[in-house]
Amino acid sequence: MKTSAFLYPWDVNGDPEAAARTAGLGVRQVTLASAYHSTRALTPRHPRHRVVTASHAAVLYPADDARWQGRTPRPYAAGDWAPGDAFGTAAAELAGAGLEVHTWVVLAHNSRMGADHPSTSVVNAYGDRYPWAPCIAQPATRAYLVDLAAEAAVRPGAHGTELESLGWYGLAHLHAHDKIGGVALDDAGQYLMSLCFCPACLDGYAGQGLDARRLPTAVREALDAVWRGAPSDGGWAGVEKLLGAQTAAGTRAWRDAVAGELQEAAVAAVRAAAPDGFQVLLHADPVSYHCGANAGVDPARILSVADGVVVPCTGGAGLLTPFAEARPAGRESVLAANFTVVSGMGGHPGTLAADAERAAALGATELRLYHAGLASDADLAAVREALAGLS
Repeated sequence: MKTSAFLYPWDVNGDPEAAARTAGLGVRQVTLASAYHSTRALTPRHPRHRVVTASHAAVLYPADDARWQGRTPRPYAAGDWAPGDAFGTAAAELAGAGLEVHTWVVLAHNSRMGADHPSTSVVNAYGDRYPWAPCIAQPATRAYLVDLAAEAAVRPGAHGTELESLGWYGLAHLHAHDKIGGVALDDAGQYLMSLCFCPACLDGYAGQGLDARRLPTAVREALDAVWRGAPSDGGWAGVEKLLGAQTAAGTRAWRDAVAGELQEAAVAAVRAAAPDGFQVLLHADPVSYHCGANAGVDPARILSVADGVVVPCTGGAGLLTPFAEARPAGRESVLAANFTVVSGMGGHPGTLAADAERAAALGATELRLYHAGLASDADLAAVREALAGLS
């Protein structure tokens, strides 16, 4: 199976051995970040640094001023962690080592935007804003995300793209010194705490026949049981139990429609900007009401639009099945199984070969390895051994 490893530009730039070392893993492709959220990242082999702190979400190339002139929101330039055309420099090094480069574009996950423009953020039923989570129902935010997808995806030398966070982001977020785990939230609690009540979403709920003025109160009342520790039925049944089936269905109908339309618009914008044969994949979860980096999607709908999906499989490859069952007849769709190969982040590089075989049996056509820049030497050695066995 074709295999790609994730990298950041700062893993490559300034390290003359990085490109050859990556190619030596046995991968054919690199998924290289071109637009990324704030992070603190280890660089265990870089000759000049060991920790990179990206203090805000940024594009890792020079943004097109003509595209963004006078617009709010607009992309932020990176600081000294990725100066200039950091993506382009790294992409050229990787291509020189014989690797095919695809862009890795993070979209609706941007704490800097939420800090500078609070009205763009998701607002929960209590009035709390989530600055990391732009509300994708707002027209200006949607226009920004669609244009950012096209610009950040179609970089010189790129053969394809993987679009991350192209959908709703909610409560779940690895924040600095995170302290929100005091009450365990299952799928139902996460959903209710991720519902947005900004003006655009209130209008959207009203369009679904819901009483938008009453809805935040209803959600707060439903969550009272969660804060008291009452168990729910989990999954969508738990949402219906807490909120009522009709109200739950109305909120989901609004959110599914918004996310699906955004996903279709972004893919269309990338295709319009890209050369023929440019591959467009989404990081995706087959449960449409799920939030986060792997955006919830309708499998059949997204596979009719994009070339395929990248599916989280570190905890098991079961999420591949709904996508495999939804593949359009007569069309080849990429189902890339994404495995964490960093032991310190919960990955299992030693079982990669067996995990890949199980994923293939469930329909996976490609592999993704997260993350070649963060992994230890021992982790990378296990990856090389696994990929050699698979080939």
